[in-house]
Amino acid sequence: MEKHGWIIYNGHLPGGKFLEFAEWMQDSATKLDLSTRIIKNNHLLSLLSSEGNSIIERAKFERPDFVLFGDKDIHLAKQLELMNIPVFNSSEAIEISDNKITTYQRLAEKGLPIPKTIVGPKIFAGVTDIDTSGFNHLEDYLNFPIVVKEAYGSFGEQVYLIKSRQELFLKLARLEGRPFVLQEFISSSYGKDIRLNVVGDQVVASMLRTSSNDFRANVSAGGKMEIYHPSLQEKELAIAATKAIGADFSGVDLLFGPDDEPIVCEINSNAHIRNIYECTKINVANYIMDYICSKLK
Repeated sequence: MEKHGWIIYNGHLPGGKFLEFAEWMQDSATKLDLSTRIIKNNHLLSLLSSEGNSIIERAKFERPDFVLFGDKDIHLAKQLELMNIPVFNSSEAIEISDNKITTYQRLAEKGLPIPKTIVGPKIFAGVTDIDTSGFNHLEDYLNFPIVVKEAYGSFGEQVYLIKSRQELFLKLARLEGRPFVLQEFISSSYGKDIRLNVVGDQVVASMLRTSSNDFRANVSAGGKMEIYHPSLQEKELAIAATKAIGADFSGVDLLFGPDDEPIVCEINSNAHIRNIYECTKINVANYIMDYICSKLK
């Protein structure tokens, strides 16, 4: 019996990369004789009532056997799961990945190598008089320069290199209540990192990203990319990091430690795949859909 799935993307984000991701997934599904429909998240409204959980659809869609969730609408993903529909990635994995604080907590729990990280205290929006005394012993754990990362952010944005305590306190005031972490700056990885795409138990594609004028190496921020052949240690770490957040597939960014030992920088549960295709000619969508197909069996 032919399986039918929904591929969900965000209908309010500008640009075509999110729809393109969905279309690549649909093309790969077609090759596997999987029937799919691309749907905007805002065309599916969650209905909660005493009769249970259901979906209000803009049009009447066939109930899916699975959902490939290319968005961060965590509540919609959870709603579909409550309706006993398999969702890839799961709402929990997306939620963990979307919040850098939660991501680092999971990685630390598993004993995986990460930059030394301090979670910033909750500061409500509108607070102008920030008590900085809690940072009096900061240099006992982190040396300047340090990295400040907002908990929510993509494409290397919302990440700042901070060179002094004065600069740090000015930045905290400008965050306006947004959650953040303070993090050890891995100077040995200045302007370079590795992106590894993990699907299931394997690394299916990887590339080296470099920047000559920025400590961040994101391609979207002007970084360059080239094919990279990861070591066994790098592959195992990327797979372990993906499993630590409970994801079926992910894009894992690794830094180069002082002795070239890999360090987990970030994990993206909704990693875009065009750049790595342009670099390696490997279509990660094919691996993702093949993985989902195997899970459905």
